[in-house]
Amino acid sequence: MTRLIVAAGGGGDAVAAAMLDVALYGDENQAVILTYAWDRLLVDPVPGPRGPSDFTGLKPLTASVWSVPAEARPIAPAGSTLPRLAAELPHTFALIDPRHGAEGITRQIEELADHLEPTSIDLLDVGGDIIARGDEPTLKSPLADALTLAACCQVNAPVRLLVAGPGLDGELPLDEVRSLLGPLVHTFTSRDTEPVSTVLEWHPSEATGMLAATARGIRGVCEVRDAGLPIALTEDGPTVHAVDMDEALSRNQLARAILSTATLDEVETRSREVCGYSEIDYERNKAAWLKDQPAVKLDPHVVLSQLNEFENEARGRGVTHTTFRHITEVLNLSGSQRDDLRQLLIASRPESYAAPLWRIPAEVSDPS
Repeated sequence: MTRLIVAAGGGGDAVAAAMLDVALYGDENQAVILTYAWDRLLVDPVPGPRGPSDFTGLKPLTASVWSVPAEARPIAPAGSTLPRLAAELPHTFALIDPRHGAEGITRQIEELADHLEPTSIDLLDVGGDIIARGDEPTLKSPLADALTLAACCQVNAPVRLLVAGPGLDGELPLDEVRSLLGPLVHTFTSRDTEPVSTVLEWHPSEATGMLAATARGIRGVCEVRDAGLPIALTEDGPTVHAVDMDEALSRNQLARAILSTATLDEVETRSREVCGYSEIDYERNKAAWLKDQPAVKLDPHVVLSQLNEFENEARGRGVTHTTFRHITEVLNLSGSQRDDLRQLLIASRPESYAAPLWRIPAEVSDPS
């Protein structure tokens, strides 16, 4: 009884896929999760998604699909969260290789379908930007989701499109996403987050972190990303809805534009035409900027003083929570310092740790 879940955007979508699989089907016969190795620059300083040639230790599943076992390693300077996910979760993680565009990913999914003969194939997106048009001013990272949508729409097998945590990625307003959702499939609970609780302690995904936080009952406004986007943590947060695949494709201009692409360069070109940009270009520019930034020492006294100043300003904006990724960027620290920063903050003020988020106190804290 094998199931196949395609993590639409990679990253935290793979963690959410593991959580959904256990919530719906229990902890036996875990699904195969097909996902990108595409982590943000905090984890992987190399822009864009990684392919099989960027790893050692992969295992072949089909002619064009490789699994990422715990012993796999990204080849420096690349980084990836997938080997650690494979070490901590019982699911099989298979690698989406986007180098051959939507046509290549369609081929990979069909090979897996023939090989696994899964009882179901789900395409899972956290947040809902997979149902964006492509021209929304708030849209920042549509490429990966549009690419998997374009591929799944061409698979010669039924695929169910699911959106978890509507609005939590900050790409589309919650009200707009909500109006496009279909039937409720599941509402995550605190218990549903337990199988991935250790992963949530270190994984940098903000959207999936907020998905788990809302499942645990946390409500308020969470500030995320380098731009400081405010995300409402509401009763909609822990829900999972089905969405009509044909309607999603009809709405998603970028997905339609890349249906016949055979290279990632073609996908980027179409993204620039439809959306006005390619998010990989953004990563290239940011990576070049980060490369020239001097290293900042993690001085506990300085960090806690800066944190206090940030919290005071955030409180004035109505923010109740934030992520460790956002704090890392606000304090101008590098991605490699994120874990040390997290440990320092939790040890210094454990009462502010609303796992996996950081709670902004209602009153000014004493930085000493």
